[in-house]
Amino acid sequence: MPLTEPYDDHLPQEDPVARDGAGNPDDNVVTDPSGASAPTTPADGSGVEPEPTLPEPVRQRIVTLTAAVLPTLPADEVPVPLRRVAKFAPNRRARLGAPVIAAQLTADPLFRQRVTARVLADAGDLGAAVVEGTAPAAADPVEVAALAYLARPRGWRELIDASGAAVRAEADSAVVAELVREAEQRATRAEHDRAVARVEAEKLRDELARVREELGQLREESRQLARTLRETQARERKATELLATERGRAARASADVDAELRRARARLAEAEAAAGVARASAKEARSVDDARLWLLLETIGQAAVGLRRELALDPVDKLPADFVADAFAEQPGSAPAGPAARARDTDDPARLDQLLALPRAHLVVDGYNVTKRGFGEMSLEQQRKRLITGLGGIAAQTGDEVTVVFDGAERMHGLPPAPRGVRVLFSRKGETADELIRRLVRAEPAGRPVVVVSSDREVADGVRRHGAYPLGADSLLRRLARS
Repeated sequence: MPLTEPYDDHLPQEDPVARDGAGNPDDNVVTDPSGASAPTTPADGSGVEPEPTLPEPVRQRIVTLTAAVLPTLPADEVPVPLRRVAKFAPNRRARLGAPVIAAQLTADPLFRQRVTARVLADAGDLGAAVVEGTAPAAADPVEVAALAYLARPRGWRELIDASGAAVRAEADSAVVAELVREAEQRATRAEHDRAVARVEAEKLRDELARVREELGQLREESRQLARTLRETQARERKATELLATERGRAARASADVDAELRRARARLAEAEAAAGVARASAKEARSVDDARLWLLLETIGQAAVGLRRELALDPVDKLPADFVADAFAEQPGSAPAGPAARARDTDDPARLDQLLALPRAHLVVDGYNVTKRGFGEMSLEQQRKRLITGLGGIAAQTGDEVTVVFDGAERMHGLPPAPRGVRVLFSRKGETADELIRRLVRAEPAGRPVVVVSSDREVADGVRRHGAYPLGADSLLRRLARS
């Protein structure tokens, strides 16, 4: 291909053709690298020898060599169109100024001579060999062709043609190598695909065998399910028949119950009438008994006032249970304070209200025994809080002394302030709540009603021996629910 190409319009334009003394173009003068000018005669006799067609790598190498030496030329030796190009950065000079450089080399033999002198000086022995018209066998054909084009020694066109042939041969060899590489890759991929296909075929055969096996199992399961379905339907029919029979029996039993209910209501009406008559009779008898009881209580009260005055007893600020809670209270295992005359054998929850109605009654509660039976799903803190709050309501309603006892393991966790009239005690280290309850019962004077609420059989038996009234935890829970 020709060296020249159209170049950018933004670069300055100047006639790149060398001129003689009269200002006319002189294309027949070529200066050799030594500085001598020699006229060239075109082979066709037209006066201008045509430029050879250069391979693209040769053309690019010529432009690169020219762009490299362009800044080293004096400013007055640089053609006007290339002065702006000479100021470009090295990496942009050959890329952006290639068209202008190629055109100037083709049209300006003097400029080409100046560039050739510096390029040959940099090329060394290779440049000298090219000037002599020979090319070393080991030299790069592109470099040889570029130097031959610039220096233009005898036979330079043959050097360019040889370089073009070598470049084309190298390109053809690269193409053949690429084709061979692609063929090898296709062969490798084909072999890989065949291997993958074999593996997939084995997998599909295994999968087919597994599917056939599962299909056989499913068929067997289907037969079993059908047999089970028939048996289930038969049982359903039998159950339906039995249900119809039982419904008839239930209807007859319901009719019998209704008749018996009517008879019971009649007997209840008769009993209520008889009870009304009995209540009227009892009311008259109770009026007489109340008068006698009032007179007896008045006599006892006056006698107690006289006895208190005779003994000069002052009011006390502590109760027996307070002394048990004190650090100087009697140790567990001491002798009982009174006989078991106060004990009662009943565990009826309905007696709690009757016992709390007794004068100066003392209610002792086994705390965790009651809370875990009534609301054990709560935390211990919530159990204590709920029980103590409920006991505060009972103390406010009855005015009785109330003491609740807990095991000491949880002593320091979540204790709410005790309501008025409620005493909260914790067993000491090494002592259980059951032992503390027995100490509280032993500390009370003989004759005072003491009610102990606990479903623990050992606690009930122990306090009963000391004359207290043991009641189950359910009696207190129902009392709290009613409040």
